[in-house]
Amino acid sequence: MEEAKLAERARAGDTAAYERLVRMHQAVAFRAAYLVTGDGPEAEDATQEAFIKAYRALDRFRPGASFRPWLLAIVTNEARNRRRSAGRRAKLSLQVAAEGHVVPASPEAALVAAERREELLANVGELSEGERLVISYRYFLGLSEEETATTLGCARGTVKSRASRAIARLRKAMTKEEDA
Repeated sequence: MEEAKLAERARAGDTAAYERLVRMHQAVAFRAAYLVTGDGPEAEDATQEAFIKAYRALDRFRPGASFRPWLLAIVTNEARNRRRSAGRRAKLSLQVAAEGHVVPASPEAALVAAERREELLANVGELSEGERLVISYRYFLGLSEEETATTLGCARGTVKSRASRAIARLRKAMTKEEDA
């Protein structure tokens, strides 16, 4: 596992190893920060500050643990702190979080797919913060249940229950929109 070796080398003071870890995780860290802040420049600042804080806290990184969830917990906390200190409640636009999508076969299919995507993103934005982050981290960032739980600082069962409730709400909202 290359990540584990890099994390160990970084803990031992190897700045080149930490630089590689940063490059490996900077995209997912930015997306995580964006999911919390809803603001590109604020997410960039939060990500940069989180990498600095993570570097300073490497001595507290548990050897053998997965680096990504540990880092994303720092990113999430920094982004939350920035959002709170800015005194605004961000309305979430998850377009930046969703990577790559299948290109529909026809212009009509592309239009329908784009509309459905916008409806889904709007409905995800209406979820509670806890549910929104679980859905975003699990499905937009591709974290496992365990990684999501570690990142958000909650139990794996909490991730499961929030995901289940959120999915049920999203299904209900999407079904209502189809019927309208």
